[in-house]
Amino acid sequence: MSHLSERPEKPAVGVSMPHESAFLHVTGTALYTDDLVQRTKDVLHAYPVQVMKARGRITALRTEPALAVPGVVHVLTGADVPGVNDAGMKHDEPLFPDEVMFHGHAVAWVLAETLEAARLGAAAVEVDIDEQPSLITLQDAIAATSYHGAQPVMLAGDTDAGFAESAHVFTGEFQFAGQEHFYLETHAALAQIDENGQVFIQSSTQHPSETQEIVAHVLGLPSHEVTVQCLRMGGGFGGKEMQPHGFAAIAALGAKLTGRPVRFRLNRTQDLTMSGKRHGFHAEWRIGFDADGRIQALDATLIADGGWSLDLSEPVLARALCHIDNTYWIPNARVAGRIAKTNTVSNTAFRGFGGPQGMLVIEDILGRCAPLLGLDPMELRERNFYQPDQGQTTPYGQPVTQAERISTIWQQVQDDAGIADRKREIAAFNAAHPNTKRALAITGIKFGISFNLTAFNQGGALVLIYKDGSVLINHGGTEMGQGLHTKMLQVAATTLGIPLHKVRLAPTRTDKVPNTSATAASSGADLNGGAVKNACEQLRERLLQVAASRLGANAADVRIVEGVARALGSDQELAWDDLVHTAYFQRVQLSASGFYRTEGLHWDAKAFRGSPFKYFAHGAAATEVEVDGFTGAYRLRRVDIVHDVGDSLSPMIDIGQIEGGFVQGAGWLTLEDLRWDTSDGPNRGRLQTQAASTYKLPSFSEMPGEFNITLMENATEEGAVFGSKAVGEPPLMLAFSVREALRQAAAAFGPSGISVELASPATPEAMYWAIQSARQSDAAGKNDHAANGFTTDGRTGDGPVTNGRIRADAEALSGA
Repeated sequence: MSHLSERPEKPAVGVSMPHESAFLHVTGTALYTDDLVQRTKDVLHAYPVQVMKARGRITALRTEPALAVPGVVHVLTGADVPGVNDAGMKHDEPLFPDEVMFHGHAVAWVLAETLEAARLGAAAVEVDIDEQPSLITLQDAIAATSYHGAQPVMLAGDTDAGFAESAHVFTGEFQFAGQEHFYLETHAALAQIDENGQVFIQSSTQHPSETQEIVAHVLGLPSHEVTVQCLRMGGGFGGKEMQPHGFAAIAALGAKLTGRPVRFRLNRTQDLTMSGKRHGFHAEWRIGFDADGRIQALDATLIADGGWSLDLSEPVLARALCHIDNTYWIPNARVAGRIAKTNTVSNTAFRGFGGPQGMLVIEDILGRCAPLLGLDPMELRERNFYQPDQGQTTPYGQPVTQAERISTIWQQVQDDAGIADRKREIAAFNAAHPNTKRALAITGIKFGISFNLTAFNQGGALVLIYKDGSVLINHGGTEMGQGLHTKMLQVAATTLGIPLHKVRLAPTRTDKVPNTSATAASSGADLNGGAVKNACEQLRERLLQVAASRLGANAADVRIVEGVARALGSDQELAWDDLVHTAYFQRVQLSASGFYRTEGLHWDAKAFRGSPFKYFAHGAAATEVEVDGFTGAYRLRRVDIVHDVGDSLSPMIDIGQIEGGFVQGAGWLTLEDLRWDTSDGPNRGRLQTQAASTYKLPSFSEMPGEFNITLMENATEEGAVFGSKAVGEPPLMLAFSVREALRQAAAAFGPSGISVELASPATPEAMYWAIQSARQSDAAGKNDHAANGFTTDGRTGDGPVTNGRIRADAEALSGA
């Protein structure tokens, strides 16, 4: 076992414990960024001047009327920027734009003594624009060939030969929607200037170092004059990885100009209309199978809806391409990617970061093709799994080193959930209920862990031991409710060999740990845990030398367990507090800076080849649903999950992440339906789902009646901190089982052997139309493939893809 993975005697990791701030959360005493405003004197409030047009060039901006509003202190415009007027890493996001690029784009910001005065001041600002034609939907952009950013192509094997050798070839297309983050805490920042002109920003950000960098270049300052702190976030889900930077820059610019603290916080409607979402995608595909249903070739094009600027669209698209294989070996593949430029908010990171979009495409393909191949969907999936010891690699060339876990977890889910017996029960129920159907589906996941950009795979930490034996940890990760800080406390206590109560964790700050990566890509525990462990190991080695001298032993023979140092073969003991006190008087350094870099990664972005991931996280879920044939309404009866988290650092935290990730994924796939006004009227481009009243989120009523989660056992991950694996993003994709169960339930309303196309999100309306399609299929059980948006013609499959009535009806309801 590797040094990084090995666990000492009586570790604090692996113990189920509540979130370190759980008591504060449930009592309402946990502080978030905007709570600090009440503790700050003379705060000004920032409010956006939004233009409610989808696109147009600004011809006049008159701020004088706002300055006449009582309480208004200043109106920020591009003329106030001393540095670079841009809030993006791609330099395509002007902080104060000359051209409105989406409905609700902010062109100026009002600073006032009260929030109400700022709102009235923003309403008084006069903006004239020369309105321009706009592209609202992904289809609009595709028709107009409106693209930006990279155009990656992933190649494996020989696709032409693969199709030539295929017994069955199917062609189709699939468009699916994005998703709103809907974190409980909206974007917020509080900026202050000290007596030396130093800028201090409290920000709800997943990437404090990048927030620092953007603020510095907007203000024209070096980074050491800007400090960013993230106390905690009320949710992030990727939405606070890139997008908080410009908002923090507004607060910082206002503070720099006025000398007063500036508070920034979006209300819910502003947050929904101004911040980016999960990327919606359009996919066109062609797939070939041999006579036994094994994939021979895949040719696909994935087009992501990037919105008006690039943001993180390029790496999101890259990860989508890297995950289109999911758990399946595709020997011959050609997958191309494009990013559409539309006049909507700039889409951004969202839990899974493109992985869910790529994996959804292949799961949709298999779900649609299984009936046409005469195979049960479970059997088709299982036949195509990566196999161990076969030398199989992903389409981008990375070996799949733990392929056996795919099948092991798949079988465990079937056993735990009693799949065979329940499928017989479902068949009997369906035969007896013509207007209500049940279905059971299993899907698996293989999700790569590491940042696409190799340089981001590093972490830092600063650990301080005080004379009284107490320990303070600083690390580069941020806490958004996912339990990272809890795990870091456990890692530190385990490495030092002391009780958890001895360790405290400080808020994340850029002046304590510099140049950190975002808390994203499910890498927070890997990177920061490795860095914390490294710092604590340095301190432990120094203290072992001190303990050895006191105990009359060799340092190599001394162990620190539960706060007591003992030498092997001796009864002598030295308490932790006494050890630290002794070390101080021996002038031993009691602070250490830790660092960790993920080894073994290499990636050629141009060739789209390499091994970009440290390892793969695996899992599988079995979901049973019941669907009403009259309304399309449905409920989740039972969900069984087996998930691979390696050796869990904190089992209670991990199970919570699996639960939350699954439910959020189910929301994306079944409920959450973003809609924009696509008319040519005055509100073109307006987000219509601007509140929880119009944007449906999962709630208690959508939770499965029975929800069973099992962590895979004997799953130590070599080369990861204490043998653990990432858990933040992978569970979201377990929700594919919900959508596939719904597809099978819709098919049960028709004759056997039919293929059902299902919109995404699979809302009750979409389910109703899928059920109608199944019912209208011909008695022979062979539905009109063209009407379902894909063709099959034996070996060729070369015919044009047609969008039939069913697809058109589903899209009309979804607003696509």
